[in-house]
Amino acid sequence: MIVFDLRCEDNHVFEAWFQNSDAYESQVSEGHIHCPFCGSSSIVKSLMSPNIVVKSASARPRETGGDDYMVAASAHVPETMEASAEDVKRALKHMHDTMKKFRSHVKKECEYVGENFASEVRAIHVGEAESRGIYGEVSLEETEDLLNDGIDILPVPGLGKLDS
Repeated sequence: MIVFDLRCEDNHVFEAWFQNSDAYESQVSEGHIHCPFCGSSSIVKSLMSPNIVVKSASARPRETGGDDYMVAASAHVPETMEASAEDVKRALKHMHDTMKKFRSHVKKECEYVGENFASEVRAIHVGEAESRGIYGEVSLEETEDLLNDGIDILPVPGLGKLDS
């Protein structure tokens, strides 16, 4: 996974995670990336500062209970731009709508495997099970193991809990 700082035509800057650079190029050329502030699909990469990884227990992300992370974007406003309350409300609504669409797509197009997610995705990865989209539950430790083993998985933000 790779994170890029992106900028829309109105100079809103936000982050987005992609499987790789090719995935970014494909999604931006097909108009699948939208600014969480204004909804624009005219997106380019913005200048980024380097991310230095520190290998220590204190540098690890804290476990948040599973619903506090986002696949599509983690939006922020550059220091040179002030956001009004309406801009923030519009960005939050857009992010909520995007996550809801993503969740709906996953539920419609993928098979729910529940607590068997880790074992099933491993079986698919090594060719012991039919290749298909699946979703289910997995612990933080199992998630790290899957990613460390080179198995591409994505979190589904707030599955079933965002509308409450």
